[in-house]
Amino acid sequence: MKDGGRLAAAIEVLTEVDTRHRPVQVALKEWGSSHRFAGSGDRTAIGNLVFDALRNRASLAARMASDTPRAIVLATYVHTWGNSVEALTEVLSSDRHAPEGLTEEEIEGFSRVGDAGFRDFEKADVPEWLWPEFEAVFGDQAIAEGQQLATRAPVDLRTNTLKADRDKVLKRLAHTGAVPAELSPVGIRLVAKPGQARMPHIQAEEGYRKGWFELQDEASQLAAYMAQAQPGEQVLDYCAGGGGKTLALAATMQNKGQLYAFDADRLRLAPIHERLQRANVRNIQVRDPASTTLDDLKDQMDLVFIDAPCTGTGVWRRRPDSKWRLSEKALADRIEDQRHVLEQASRYVKPGGRIVYVTCSILPSENQHQASWFLENHPDFQSVSALEQWKKMLPDQNTPSYVSDRGDILLTPNSTSTDGFFVALFERKQT
Repeated sequence: MKDGGRLAAAIEVLTEVDTRHRPVQVALKEWGSSHRFAGSGDRTAIGNLVFDALRNRASLAARMASDTPRAIVLATYVHTWGNSVEALTEVLSSDRHAPEGLTEEEIEGFSRVGDAGFRDFEKADVPEWLWPEFEAVFGDQAIAEGQQLATRAPVDLRTNTLKADRDKVLKRLAHTGAVPAELSPVGIRLVAKPGQARMPHIQAEEGYRKGWFELQDEASQLAAYMAQAQPGEQVLDYCAGGGGKTLALAATMQNKGQLYAFDADRLRLAPIHERLQRANVRNIQVRDPASTTLDDLKDQMDLVFIDAPCTGTGVWRRRPDSKWRLSEKALADRIEDQRHVLEQASRYVKPGGRIVYVTCSILPSENQHQASWFLENHPDFQSVSALEQWKKMLPDQNTPSYVSDRGDILLTPNSTSTDGFFVALFERKQT
């Protein structure tokens, strides 16, 4: 396919996302299934166009004075990907599969330079209704933080120290351009590529099949690392999902002690079994919510790790369609879910044990406000400074930019070059 056909396909997919409210990955997959002639390079380019259009939708719409899929996709090709208007005109006129030629209004939109006249939420590519929360947490850095959440994310890997060390993995992945992560001592990063470029297919690598590494964002790695799960401890991963952080916890425990993996949604938990086998993890007991309970774990755990259900605002780089689908009701529902999870999970912590509460959100209502709510309603728990834990774990690294009065920390793409991730620590008081 030529670029004209790719632009037309991207507009078609984005229209499907808008009109039928389909998740973007589903819409792209269905388009590929019904257009078998498109090669892998074509599908990559089309996907990149759609994802970049969604990442920068508010600022591109402001520039083009239009929020239509056509306007956003064409603006992505010119403004985000750096092609000239002349090049776009040639693409549209030389390919019979391309969209129609440019209108005078579109040409005028392409001629606008800078973001003068844009509202702050448009500059930041953040939904207007969420902008007050951004300003509350980021202050004068709110626009910069939003803009970084609208960039492409790198591919981050976590070395599985039960099977390999980072130097060994880096050597095997040298051909991919992999480099050590800046913060995680076991992290590896592949920097995002621009435009139509394809990222390496990491899951096809020998090291992945052998269990030497897992795909996991650096912020997620650090959250698991900060839990400081020790060999021999009793640990519950209460919202284990597919098991990414469960595996990270198992590695820090060196396969010693007992780690329980639980999730209320058994379908989310399903992938963990294959991952456990590949990673050579032997100290994990998976608790299926349909066939077992956690009653025997009450008051027994040294550590309960809670990766709470959240809006996912911290991972907009990876799921840009979720940015525009998020609603006030969805946020309110997640806040209720988080409080329910905190209530339930706290029952399993023994006196002197601890809770690690994390979200992949940057919103105060899901983060420090929830930590405050928990402490107010559970006087048998006290706050532990995540900042002090950070300093102890990573003494040679800069401290995070966003720290609450209690020492809760927030990682962000702009400040730590990671996904947005919140970490708060609690300890159950000795009776």
